[in-house]
Amino acid sequence: MPIKAGLITVMERAARKAGQRLRRDFSEVEHLQISKKGPADFVSKADQKSERTIYDELLYARPDWGFLMEEGGEIEGAEGKSRFIIDPLDGTSNFLHGIPHFAISIAVQDRARDGNGWGDIYACLVYQPLTDESFWAERNKGAWLGEKRIRVSARREMNEALIATGMPYKGHGDFDQWSGIFDHVGPKVAGIRRFGAASLDMAWLAAGRYDGFWETDLSPWDTAAGCLLVREAGGFVTDFKGRSPDIADKQVLAANQGIHSKLHKLIVEAERQAR
Repeated sequence: MPIKAGLITVMERAARKAGQRLRRDFSEVEHLQISKKGPADFVSKADQKSERTIYDELLYARPDWGFLMEEGGEIEGAEGKSRFIIDPLDGTSNFLHGIPHFAISIAVQDRARDGNGWGDIYACLVYQPLTDESFWAERNKGAWLGEKRIRVSARREMNEALIATGMPYKGHGDFDQWSGIFDHVGPKVAGIRRFGAASLDMAWLAAGRYDGFWETDLSPWDTAAGCLLVREAGGFVTDFKGRSPDIADKQVLAANQGIHSKLHKLIVEAERQAR
């Protein structure tokens, strides 16, 4: 049984409290079509309520820390202190359409070693309110699903691999780029899935449910927790050039050891052909 650090316990308590609200709001989605507020306003309020709950809980526990939040933006903490990176509802479109696939994502980022800017992610949590699954990790201490240690899959052959991705949509992303990569990857793998919540995609990769994942044009709150989860589960996270930033968000390529280099090669070929 893992010994959870106090920080993980604080994050999990905040996520579970916000998750209760999201479950309650999700049960109202079927009534949105007759709501005067409209579905977009409803989901926006669900987002904001979730973030406020998480913020209040974490601020109470760590009053001098900073925050980077999808809705609330950046809030500076005391000098030298860490910050929380929060996505209060990853998978908003799923939530809006009554699709039960969304999550709360929280990561903790340390100050850079030179004191300027931000450095390592050293703790994280991805919580799925509807399934009550809590994926968490601490730097150099492994990745966990509840009290069970998780590892990336051991598959090495592309024709056995299940790959996750995120597709561009109206006003977001480069569809031509994504299509070129899909054309290279699709015929060589067992399947490609697009479920619409990057934090859960990376948590599922860490748990061995997927073998690889790629996406572009994300934000730090989408991937900060997932990057640490995958790495602590034995996987690799890079950008398309093979670099390993602490938070890969503009370009994310994550996979187990046997699949990463092969998936990377296909993406590089697709990028080269697109020039």
